[in-house]
Amino acid sequence: MGYLVPVLREKFKQSRIVALHVDSSFPQIGVPAWRCTDALSVQDFLERELPEIDASRIRIIEWRPSLNCYGEAYLNLLSQVVEFIKRADAGQRTANAFGRRWVRNFFKNTGNLQQAVLYRETEIPVIVTGSGPGLETAIPVIRQLQESCLVMAASSSIMALVYGGITADIVVATDGGAWALQHIYPYFRGSERALAFASSLFAALPSQCGSIPNLVMNDGSFWQSIVLHELGIPSVIIPQKGTVAASAVELALLLSSGNIYLAGMDFSVRDIRTHARPYGFDHLFWTQASRFSPVYSQSFVRSGLIRDGGSYGIYASWFKNRMAAWPKRIFSLGGNHDMAAASSQAVKKNKNDLFKAVQVNDNPARFRKRGLDALLKAMKDPRYAENIKKELAPLLFPGESGAADRELERAVKEEFYHGESGVSRRGNEE
Repeated sequence: MGYLVPVLREKFKQSRIVALHVDSSFPQIGVPAWRCTDALSVQDFLERELPEIDASRIRIIEWRPSLNCYGEAYLNLLSQVVEFIKRADAGQRTANAFGRRWVRNFFKNTGNLQQAVLYRETEIPVIVTGSGPGLETAIPVIRQLQESCLVMAASSSIMALVYGGITADIVVATDGGAWALQHIYPYFRGSERALAFASSLFAALPSQCGSIPNLVMNDGSFWQSIVLHELGIPSVIIPQKGTVAASAVELALLLSSGNIYLAGMDFSVRDIRTHARPYGFDHLFWTQASRFSPVYSQSFVRSGLIRDGGSYGIYASWFKNRMAAWPKRIFSLGGNHDMAAASSQAVKKNKNDLFKAVQVNDNPARFRKRGLDALLKAMKDPRYAENIKKELAPLLFPGESGAADRELERAVKEEFYHGESGVSRRGNEE
């Protein structure tokens, strides 16, 4: 009923309070509130109200008598909140580990970017592919339907698709780790190319990607938006999800009002198989194989580590909730939905009409420097400084309670020039 709100506000003045109601009859209590009858799912509500939050600082205050009254509905709501916190914690740990690399990649990719993509919404069905083992069984169906569907591929699934005779229309890349390049390189070895890349500028991208039209995915952060606005780079806001597959699904929902079909989104291990074959890391097993460490043994160890890691379960829960939120729009390819019948009714359209590439950069060094200058200027503007500091400090100084303005500015410049030297010496290998 809201009795605790004034007390909490007095005791924790800097905290944000949200309320979650199993019953829609409870009154407004002066804080953002979610009710069971809302069209927005509880996960989406929490993502909207608690963006980029440190999961370790979230506290759940329960009213336990609700359990006696609402039973299963109460437990389901509580489990949804716990899943959100787990996903937020996984995202926070990733940000702590890769924050500086993300900033470095951002400026490096900004300099490489030559063409940005403008898009218009379509009604064409979209097939979103991940690299799970299930992709192998879906490839024959995708091959038959690729002309009447938009094929959007997570970068880790490119190799399996090419091997299966499928050319993706859009390749999605968000991973900032250097190993992600192993998934993208095969794309440039093939003769058939996608219409566009859709990538976060945080991602590790080969310099060759600069010549491909890029649908830039902006995570919605204030500092990133300032740079993109200054440089005139169009973008679509897709908050970070922790896995490229989730980002691809969110993008598909924006690009098309048609049905979304998921393939290779297993988030589970099949015996010792962790991914569809061929896979970008396969060569690592083969080159290290020996009499004492055969490929099967390495695969067995890897599958166990992935199974025990816990991240698959976190993202599997997200996909389960997403599919439940769109029961008549998001389907699992190979599930109980007749995709062939649905796609046969789709009107064939020229996919090239869905995207328009615009030139944004004709001088990489000057372009990147403009972005840096705009950010540094905003960091000194009282209107923006505090918000930018809240966003950049956890990336550049993870685990530290705070950083002085001068330290933050120095760290931004360090990553900018680090990325610049990486471009001139080794392409985009950092």
